[in-house]
Amino acid sequence: MAILIKDIKAWQIIDSRAVPTVCARVELNNGIKAIQSVPSGASVGINEALELRDNNPDFLYSKSVLKAVDNVNNVIAPMLINKSPFNQFEIDNIMLEIDNTKNLSNLGANSVLAVSLAVCAAASKAFNLELFQYLGGINSLTMPIPFINILNGGAHANNELDFQEFMIVPYGVASFSEAIRISLEVFNALKNILKSKNLSTNVGDEGGFAPQLKSNKEALEIILDAIFEAGYSTDNIKIALDVAASEFYKDGKYNFENKSLTSDEMIDYLKDLCENYPIVSIEDGLAQDDFLSWIKLTQILNKKVMLVGDDFFVTNSELLKNGIENNAANSILIKLNQIGTLTKTLECVDLAKRNNYKTIISHRSGETESTFISDLAVGLNSGFIKTGSLSRSERTMKYNRLLYIESVLGCSAKYLGREFFSKHS
Repeated sequence: MAILIKDIKAWQIIDSRAVPTVCARVELNNGIKAIQSVPSGASVGINEALELRDNNPDFLYSKSVLKAVDNVNNVIAPMLINKSPFNQFEIDNIMLEIDNTKNLSNLGANSVLAVSLAVCAAASKAFNLELFQYLGGINSLTMPIPFINILNGGAHANNELDFQEFMIVPYGVASFSEAIRISLEVFNALKNILKSKNLSTNVGDEGGFAPQLKSNKEALEIILDAIFEAGYSTDNIKIALDVAASEFYKDGKYNFENKSLTSDEMIDYLKDLCENYPIVSIEDGLAQDDFLSWIKLTQILNKKVMLVGDDFFVTNSELLKNGIENNAANSILIKLNQIGTLTKTLECVDLAKRNNYKTIISHRSGETESTFISDLAVGLNSGFIKTGSLSRSERTMKYNRLLYIESVLGCSAKYLGREFFSKHS
């Protein structure tokens, strides 16, 4: 008997920021069921696929997703019943054709992605494979280097820090589990330092601490203190930044910390940070529409750090292709809900890898219990993952899934750490 899709059902659930989102279940005709949910972002690029919301001011503060749920149950489901779950391209393409817009504004990226991921998860179960094995096959052996958010700012925290994320990167270790261990030690050392300074140890949207610090440099200094306090050096642990510069870019100027910088001055500011701190990655160091300056930034820092496009590329192959052709950035953040289907995501990752752009599989600030991105990072041998801090269960369960995957792989698991950076710098 051919294995086919028997039923698709969606409903509204709650994400980690108390915002509604979409969850979908796919059932196959052999009884296998798989459930997947989709996240949502606080800092959203202008070119992202549309997250469909009801916009009813009298119901759930305009954030409900009942239209998206209805689109799954009454528009998408009838078109996919009796289709093979093993032909992901066909499944995703049917939904794209139904929607018939560039940004999924009819069906909503949240409805399409929930179904796309649930179909894939069901297919992996039908083959009795771990999801990462189904996604990548027998060569899926590389554990990702985690970019662990330990200080939150910008749109992710109620404090004065303008940069959105300050992350530690466990760099000089031999395994993923060791990377998590030393990161936990630094995380707790930072907590103790904040307490000793009578600073808040409350956390932001992504689980990192959100104290009232005066400047980005003060945040970097306190992270260094935590690394040293935990007994490590910058040979073991590096720093990554998510500047999210579009959030404070207005009228051609970068406005933060009482500064108003031109694009060239902003580039100089980032260069100065890289010269004075052990930074290995800068995400969205410039605004998403400051394209020519991205080219300049890449010329200056390309060989020194990862220059990651998030809002700049939004997991979109056309935007990435433009960046590649113009030598703008050298890395891309991969967020499934920015593009709306698994197939389009895989196409973007493939394009990046063929052009030596590093790929970082990423969560969103509004997350769910889904651990799909953990399997995706290993399945695609992406090399990197960004899934928040070491607190809040919607973040930690993704790390815990990776620890499980590492145990499944056993001695076959690879963690490249410093070697990966040196190969791709």
